[in-house]
Formats: sequence, structure tokens, C-alpha cells
Amino acid sequence: MNSSDRRQAILNLLRNYQETIKGSELAERFEVSRQVIVQDIAVLRASGEQVVATPQGYMMISRSGNSDSMKKTIATKHQGNEAIDEELKIIVDNGGKILDVIVEHPVYGEIRGNLMITTRHDIEDFMSRLLSENAEPLCSLTEGVHLHTVDVPDEEAFERIISDLKRKGYLFQEV
Repeated sequence: MNSSDRRQAILNLLRNYQETIKGSELAERFEVSRQVIVQDIAVLRASGEQVVATPQGYMMISRSGNSDSMKKTIATKHQGNEAIDEELKIIVDNGGKILDVIVEHPVYGEIRGNLMITTRHDIEDFMSRLLSENAEPLCSLTEGVHLHTVDVPDEEAFERIISDLKRKGYLFQEV
């Protein structure tokens, strides 16, 4: 299979797959290295395809989206892994899907990390990777201040999230 055919096959697979697919799984399926898959994904993105890399693997961003849901941005501030875990659980337990984390860096500007966290299992996986890799969360660059884009089913779910984050002292409010 040549690279063009492989990229089209990857694109078809991502479009028809409901879950994320790890780069290593794609590499095994197409009998190439993971680095070749990374390059294929880069070429697909450069051609305008909405492929994102999440901690769980690659996925397509739906262009149509769910018309019944709403995307909202939440500003929070906290420090430490326990607070990250608790913040994510508050959002998910109240019906939210955490699409990303965003920080404003003084030199680089906006830095965004795709998360696509929808369940407590996703949170466990994310926290496990954060700890096992001894990685610093993006919010460590901004004294704990960060944004999340969340997808919520309705305004009531969003208000529950805001209320619970505020009660825990995680909701960022400028002084």
C-alpha cells in the first residue's frame, strides 16, 4: 500500500470509528512504524482534515457536532494533582465532556492540549499517565490558572459544574 492509499485508509477508519485509535494500533494495522503514522496524521491535518491527538489516541472532530449540546469555556485555578483529579471529576460527574486545557503563556501565547475526557475511566488513564511520565501539567506554567473547553448537554449541567467548582474554590475569579 502506498502512502496516499494508507492515508486515505486511515482517514476512512477514523471517520467510521466511534472511539479513539492509538498510533501504535494504526501502525500495527498498516504494518508501518508509529513514526510513519505520526507523519501521515500530520499530512492529513495539513490538508485540512480535523484529526486530533488525544491522550487516548487519534480521533476525528465531528463537523456536524451534537446540536443538542453546548460548548462552554471555564476558567479555573488550582495547584497539584489531587486538585486536577477532583476538578475533572466534577466536570464529568455533572455531564460535561472536557475537550481541552488551555493556558496563556507569556512567550508562546495560547497553548492548548486536547484532552477529550468523557468518563471517570478517562480521568484515571490521564492521571496515571501524568504521574507515570512525571509530567508537569500545563497549569504549572501559569500558577494554576487555566481554561477548559467543555461540551455540556444543557445549561443546567453547566450551572452544576460552575457551582461545584466554585464551592471547591477552583473557579478562577480575578481579584
